[in-house]
Amino acid sequence: MSKKTKKLKIEYVNIPIVVATLLLVIFGVVMVFSASSYNAEIHYNNKYFYMTKQIIGAVLGIGAMIFFYFLDYHKLQKWKNWILLASFVLLAVVFIPGLGSTSNGATRWIRLPGFTIQPSEIAKFGFVIFVAGYLAKNFDVIKAFRGILPVLAVGGMMCVLIMLEPNMSITMCVGITMLVMLFIGGASLKHFAYMSLPIAGLVPALIIAEPYRLKRLMAFINPWENPKGEGYQLLQSLYSIGEGGLFGVGLFNSRQKYMFLPFSESDFIFSIICEELGLLGATITMLLYLVIIISGILIAKHAKDRFGALLAGGITTVIASQVLINIAVVSGSIPPTGVPLPFISAGSTSLVVFMSAIGILLNISKQSKQNVIKSS
Repeated sequence: MSKKTKKLKIEYVNIPIVVATLLLVIFGVVMVFSASSYNAEIHYNNKYFYMTKQIIGAVLGIGAMIFFYFLDYHKLQKWKNWILLASFVLLAVVFIPGLGSTSNGATRWIRLPGFTIQPSEIAKFGFVIFVAGYLAKNFDVIKAFRGILPVLAVGGMMCVLIMLEPNMSITMCVGITMLVMLFIGGASLKHFAYMSLPIAGLVPALIIAEPYRLKRLMAFINPWENPKGEGYQLLQSLYSIGEGGLFGVGLFNSRQKYMFLPFSESDFIFSIICEELGLLGATITMLLYLVIIISGILIAKHAKDRFGALLAGGITTVIASQVLINIAVVSGSIPPTGVPLPFISAGSTSLVVFMSAIGILLNISKQSKQNVIKSS
């Protein structure tokens, strides 16, 4: 292999997105240890419990990212129906007694020997692959309402299954992703206007249907009204963020992680980042996410075909929406709802799936660069 060929192969790799992802993953391992060490010592007599699982997830995630970098993303288009079917099966399995695992009133996990998986983390990307494949093949009928009905039907069924867990945050992520993909796929703005009416009525209906959601909404409006009940977690998160100031109290020096802030290693890990590393650390973290999001948008823009553009756009939307929802929740900008921070929050399923998605983005980027080089 000549030096020129080697250089071209290196040029195929999207360096910014790789560096940003790996930095977030490594940073996540450190922050998971910091946020969970006391909790893990109390509950598992092993302060490295969560960090060890996160390292395993990171190693598997790197392997998955490399695998999908070399897998031609067009194969996903051929397999889209099977991937979607597998996503629905996994979502349904959580409700089978003995297989589904319940924690804090939610049944979101499948318990297997030695580990658990969270199907909703897999299903949202399965949905992206299906929608990208469908819209790419049927782009000529998207302007008609009948053209978008299959996407709405599949998205609606997936949202129902995820809501039954219940998991409002991932439902929101799937819903946002569906609307964004329909928009970039060429759906008529008139149809978005039609869809806005039932969506506007559905949101308050879902809140009223479950008392705990209404309590969370009240806690969001005035968390100090019930500081030891529904408002407790949000107040502790705000205390954690406020304590960090500009430069933070120092890495590993959080006080809120000592059983004050629930889920400090997972859904509310950004609060611990703010407390320990301050505004500066939080800003750097958000900038790394911005690198990934902008890179994803550029990959979608320069993809060599419609499927690649829609797939990259959908993956980027999932990452962006989940980051925004997580940070908005921990900062008290929207009502509390549990959603992990991509690449950082504790959770091996989430980590492996998101790194797999990065591998797909890298493959789309690689093929678009190869296409440019061949045509020049």
